[in-house]
Amino acid sequence: MSLERFINQAISSWMSAEGPDADIILSSRIRLARNINQYKFPILFTNDEAKSVIQKIQVIMDDSSFSKLGKMEILLMDELQPLQKRVLMEKHLISPHLAENASFGACLLSENEELSVMINEEDHIRIQCLYPGFQLLEALAMANEVDDWLEEKIDYAFDEGIGYLTSCPTNVGTGLRASVMMHLPGLILTQQMNRIIPAINQLGLVVRGIYGEGSEALGNIFQVSNQMTLGKSESDIVEDLISVVSQLISQERSAREALVKSSNIQLEDRVFRSFGTLSNSRIIESKEAAKCLSDVRLGIDMGYLKGLSKNILNELMILTQPGFLQQYAGGPLRPHERDIRRATLIRERLKMENQ
Repeated sequence: MSLERFINQAISSWMSAEGPDADIILSSRIRLARNINQYKFPILFTNDEAKSVIQKIQVIMDDSSFSKLGKMEILLMDELQPLQKRVLMEKHLISPHLAENASFGACLLSENEELSVMINEEDHIRIQCLYPGFQLLEALAMANEVDDWLEEKIDYAFDEGIGYLTSCPTNVGTGLRASVMMHLPGLILTQQMNRIIPAINQLGLVVRGIYGEGSEALGNIFQVSNQMTLGKSESDIVEDLISVVSQLISQERSAREALVKSSNIQLEDRVFRSFGTLSNSRIIESKEAAKCLSDVRLGIDMGYLKGLSKNILNELMILTQPGFLQQYAGGPLRPHERDIRRATLIRERLKMENQ
């Protein structure tokens, strides 16, 4: 498979399209957790009950009455190889929990991969809408349309006083998780992030790494999301997140301007050194690659680097993950072999920009 064809097949629309505030916001995501009444939660049900849930939802999703969904493809976790599940997780189309723990789970994916419906993850149903840039309201509108359509056909586990019932207490209520993926090199380089994170936590939001809870913020990419879903409406939760993220965008842009004023030549040197590393390395580890990609993306946004796609960070942060590297190679790779493949893929991707 050629690199061009691999990239075309591997890149989701949120990676290749450019949404609002794309210089800082890589993607916006809305996820709704739902369970089916009269079924045990996934943490308690049997394999037969798990299969029954999949069959029930698949029959519903095969109904063409909701035209906005388009064609949906079902992927059964027990029919996928570990590497295939890892690639789906690296693309943010399924959660680490579904990839690693749900033998009798499944995922329904739209053709453009903006919509995924995870089945038998921590809950029976998790509706996820993933959009490029700062589009939380648009993602919420789409998720709600899908949810309303499903609720006409499924008796959800719901309590009038509490809201939607979920496996994890922190999801009870609206069952909503809203999040944005942000590139914040300015706040890191000006050493402001350590004081900003506690302030965000005090507002009922949480800052995590690129793959959510327990993951590392590689390449200065952070995921900011709501922490609680009970006691607020969906629109209030999203509006609160939008308010905080808007402030972060403003602070990041101010930090970048301050860096240009105080350390312009040092910043330019950092950008071009990282570009040189990516363009010429024969071996590169994931952390170094993430750091260099962050610098290059910052250089593109600040106008130091010309003729490079603004989406290169989105693409290569995903394409250089272990699962993708091994899929590109056609089989398992040892860590050292992955570092060689990573360097090769990055060099070839950068050369494509100049063709």
